[in-house]
This record gives sequence, structure tokens and C-alpha cells, in this order.
Amino acid sequence: MWMPGNDEYTRMRAVQAPTRADVEAAAGRIRPLLAPTPLVEGLKLELLQPTGSFKVRGALNALLQLDGEPVVTASAGNFGLAVAWAAGKLGVEATVVVAESASPAKIEALRRQPVNLVVHGRDYDEAERHGLALPGRYISPYNDTDVIAGQGTIALELPDDVAAIVAPIGGGGLAAGLRLATDARLVGVVPANFPAMPAALAAGRVVEIEGEWTVADALHGNIEPGSVTVDLLRGVEIVEVSETEIETAMRFLAHEHGLVTEGAGATAVAAQLAGKAPAGVAIVTGRNVTAETFGRVLSEGGAGG
Repeated sequence: MWMPGNDEYTRMRAVQAPTRADVEAAAGRIRPLLAPTPLVEGLKLELLQPTGSFKVRGALNALLQLDGEPVVTASAGNFGLAVAWAAGKLGVEATVVVAESASPAKIEALRRQPVNLVVHGRDYDEAERHGLALPGRYISPYNDTDVIAGQGTIALELPDDVAAIVAPIGGGGLAAGLRLATDARLVGVVPANFPAMPAALAAGRVVEIEGEWTVADALHGNIEPGSVTVDLLRGVEIVEVSETEIETAMRFLAHEHGLVTEGAGATAVAAQLAGKAPAGVAIVTGRNVTAETFGRVLSEGGAGG
């Protein structure tokens, strides 16, 4: 039996790297169903997507190219919601696997969707391994040609004169798509508590790391062996942000812009506020956070943030 981490697994999950042409084609596919998100004061507001996250772009692009066959994905929550939304629009049967440790807000939102929800494993890595073993067309949240291309469509909605784009990196699907679609300077941001992509780039291949808890739960998890995102992101500038810096950014976005953001959604702004990333466009990627977590973050910062 094949399992993630061995050669047979890597051969069976061979994924073709997308091109800029794939990103442009994806934009044409998803445009009739997804309106462009606003750019306000340097913030690209992907948290205003119908599922509360940018990931609906890649999910929709992938499902639009299937012939109706059932699909399976593993997710920290946001991509599962994206697949559920796209599957509902297109009448596709979908199974979403999440870990027991996934955000309760995201699990509860998935329970309200017309999908087969499977809660399995202690963390994202175990959920992903389980999802890969289930029958159906597996769609990775990041290691998928069509998903990467769909995420890259964000860049095509930005002005041509944007000098820099700052975006979070987990498995790398968003950053890889952006890199394909723009010539602007790209700065990726990872939580210092779980720097999976920097570890992979340093080693020249995917390596498993232990990491620690992070409020940016959508960026917590190891990368699938052989993921094409590693090669696509070679040479990209990546910075790390602390938990304090992420939570400071969440408060800043709430107090200064009236935005409810999850930890991962605030990481690009966290890097800018900490002076680790340039001014330019920050991708605010998601809003799916529990009231408990968001309330704690706000209260710990005091009334003025």
C-alpha cells in the first residue's frame, strides 16, 4: 500500500506545474461566478469571497474542469468550504476531510454544507493522508495544477503598476499562482511557529517539521511530498512573523479597517506592520475565525489595539 512519503506515492501524485496561460484561462472560467474582490488602501480583500477565503478561486477552477465525478479534499477548513461551495454550485458530490484540531468555526460551517464531512486525525497531516486514501478525485488545497492557477487570478485583478505583493504561504498554492501571474516583487509570509515552506526550500525538497501551534491555523501543516509549489517558489523572498505580530495585525485590521480576519488572513499585514515586508498590496486572505479566538485577540490588545 502506498502512503505519503514513499516513491510510489510521489509517482502516483505527479502534478504538472501550471503556467501563466493557465492562470489567464482560470480567470475566464471563474469570472462568471465570482466577482473581483475590492482593493482598498493597499488591502486586497479576499475575505469578502462567498466562503470567507480566497481559496474558492482554486476550488471553482478545478471543479469546473471535471466531468461531474465525485471529489475528495483534505483541508484545515477554508479549502473545504471552498470545495463545498463550488460543488453545490456545480452539482458535484464532495467529501471533505478535516482534522479533529481544525478550527471549530470552520468545522461548524462545513456541517451546514451539502458535503460528506469526515473528521479524522489529530492534525492536518493525518487528515490529508486519510483523504488521499479515499475513493474519488483528490483535489489538494495547494498541490494541484488547477487550484494554483485559480489562486493566481488574484494578481490579474490588481493594477499593472503594483510594485509589491505580500501574501501568506502555507502549502504555497496562493504564492505560486501569484508568482506565475505577476512581475511584481512577491514576498511570502509564514508563521514563525510553523515555517514549512522555508524548511522545504532550504532542504531542496519537502521535509517534515514539528512546528508549534499558531493562531494562523490555516498555515499549520506539513507539505505534501513532491509538491510542485516548492519548485515554483524557489528564490521567492519569505519572511516569518511571530504570534504577537499576527495578533497585532488582526487588531489593526479590526480597529483601523473594521475587518474580522483569521490569523492566516492577517499575516501579510503583520509582516508590513513589523517592517519585514514592503508597502504594496497585502492579500487579506480570510475571515473564518471563531468568536472566542477573535474576542481573545481583541481583548488582549486593549481598547485601542
